[in-house]
Amino acid sequence: MKKFIIFIFCIIAFSANTMEKETTFNKELFDKAQSDGKVVIVSSWIKYCSSCKSQMKILNKAKNDFDDIEYFTFDVTNKEIAKLFNVQYQTTLLIFKDNKEIYRSIGETTKNLIYKAIQSSI
Repeated sequence: MKKFIIFIFCIIAFSANTMEKETTFNKELFDKAQSDGKVVIVSSWIKYCSSCKSQMKILNKAKNDFDDIEYFTFDVTNKEIAKLFNVQYQTTLLIFKDNKEIYRSIGETTKNLIYKAIQSSI
């Protein structure tokens, strides 16, 4: 019985860290956003990654808090997109401005630091 309760607890804890994630990155929309002069944010994730979930929550809020930013996500197992940005790890955050990468972090989930990076790019 004790093992069963521990098993159920692990399942519940594990599923609490999952989040509905989908790849929203599209090369044409990415290029258009850059040509329109927007700050473009790209983040990578992988299924069941709790730090990815934390970062995505912050970035989804940032979409509403900052004007003229475009936000894209992608599953880091998508080799084509990962290679395009030279991303090897989940929870990688990239910020682009004027067709250049101006910020890169891996594993950053602190709202203040993410917002500071976005503000410095605007």
